[in-house]
Amino acid sequence: MLIGAKRKWFGWCLIAFLSACTSVPVEQGHYSASARSQYYQLNRWAFEGRLALTGKNDSWSASIDWGHESESEKIKLAGPLGQGATVIQLTGEMVTLDRGDGRVLSSNQPEAFINQQLGMFVPVQSLRYWVIGLPEPTSGFIGTDEGFKQAGWVVGYQQMQAVGKQSMPRKLTVTNGQVKLKLIIDEWSLNGTNKQ
Repeated sequence: MLIGAKRKWFGWCLIAFLSACTSVPVEQGHYSASARSQYYQLNRWAFEGRLALTGKNDSWSASIDWGHESESEKIKLAGPLGQGATVIQLTGEMVTLDRGDGRVLSSNQPEAFINQQLGMFVPVQSLRYWVIGLPEPTSGFIGTDEGFKQAGWVVGYQQMQAVGKQSMPRKLTVTNGQVKLKLIIDEWSLNGTNKQ
């Protein structure tokens, strides 16, 4: 009798825990960039997640920890068990890359430099907006059922998640026919709040 009650209690706790993790698929035709325009005002955000990048001749995956401040980006990529950790820092038109080997590389051409290091083209400057569910404001875009097309890239949001009262991406893909990037975001922090 007591064991049965404990099992029921454990079952209800598990259901409550799982329902607290609210992530929902993006319904076809329900993504709207204009409805998300308030997110351009986010000065600080950070997330932890998993990234998979596939090109014509290469592919790799890593954990990602991205922190955004109003004037800078700090992106940490690491393989399984933290192996091969790389830290990319962008400040204005300057980028530094630290692979933890005591040698820090830098350039004043961020996108070209990062793409040379990664071995495939990734639009990092635009990605800073795309990861929070927005088109880059300096370039035109065309809306689609799951996201938008911008600068030759298709950005799709397969799943969103609640972060406090906000709705932030959980699963997204970015592709241009040459490169496909998949991102799963496990935890968000907005304007300095704890990650959720």
